[in-house]
Amino acid sequence: MSSNASRGLSHGGVLHEYAPRLVAFEFTPPAEGINKINSLIFVGGLTDGFCTVPYVSKLAKALENTEWSVFSVLLSSSYGGWGVGSLDRDVEELGQCVRFIRDLKASRQPGAPTKGGKIAVMGHSTGSQDVLHYLYSPNPVPEKQYDLGLQHIVRPELDGAILQAPASDREGLQAIIDSSDQPEEIKKVYDQLVGFAKKQPFTEENNDAILPMNLTAKLSYPPDTPLSARRFLSLVSPESPENPSDDDVFSSDLTDKRLKETFGMIGTRGLIDSKIMFLYSGEDEYCPHWVDKVKLLQRWQQATEAGGTKWDSENSGVITGASHNVKSEGQQDLIDRVVRYLHSL
Repeated sequence: MSSNASRGLSHGGVLHEYAPRLVAFEFTPPAEGINKINSLIFVGGLTDGFCTVPYVSKLAKALENTEWSVFSVLLSSSYGGWGVGSLDRDVEELGQCVRFIRDLKASRQPGAPTKGGKIAVMGHSTGSQDVLHYLYSPNPVPEKQYDLGLQHIVRPELDGAILQAPASDREGLQAIIDSSDQPEEIKKVYDQLVGFAKKQPFTEENNDAILPMNLTAKLSYPPDTPLSARRFLSLVSPESPENPSDDDVFSSDLTDKRLKETFGMIGTRGLIDSKIMFLYSGEDEYCPHWVDKVKLLQRWQQATEAGGTKWDSENSGVITGASHNVKSEGQQDLIDRVVRYLHSL
């Protein structure tokens, strides 16, 4: 899911190159003398990049006088790169960022300790899929027929994880089709694209096959963003709920078996030893009206705890009145929950 925020602000900080061609921006406070040993890494959703989610800079401001600093990370899939990206590549790059920041914070401490404080990752929208994929998928990610340049790097452990606006891309698209002025015509476009994608997910040279952009735009995808057949099938997951794709982890109709394979596997992977927080927006425009958010969170909690991972019952929940990226209403509630969560780690 994508987000848009206002422009015209400046933010002080440091731009770090955590891997070749990949950077993360560290918000730095104007005050000196605070040992900010801990780090919160923010991961945006589809089309997001620096300063596209309105609450991030305000969250950094709220953490100024604490030991936590905020990093906004760019992945290969940021901005328009999501159309040819994958969750596997996202979590591999995120793991590189975690390792870089841990080493960076360790180097800033007296005596250069081997571990530089605590690191939590906060995903927004499809960034929440990244966080869940990071925690439940095999470590490193397994080799697949079409690897797309993955290095199969072992991902480091996290000290905290926050999933904000974990809306389903598949159900969001279904809501768009249903609310269209011409739902039957839009459904035909959807079926046509699914047919194209299944027929040729990759070219003969094992490169991504790009779908016709005049058709993807009719499904409300950005008209200037190339969308590969592979990523399209992952996002819309046409075989769900029986055989869901990698990206389809938050749909309300997924089976308990699927939840056990995702939420329930977090404890088995052992990449986090603390509790996890989930924040759903009460007025999320990308969440269909038929989804019972409270009940859905309860199902996720049951699957998570059954797998041996702690759920932050105190701070997790539905943020009343909040939009998908929490533009205004609910911002302070969100920030307060995140700050309390970080202080509890």
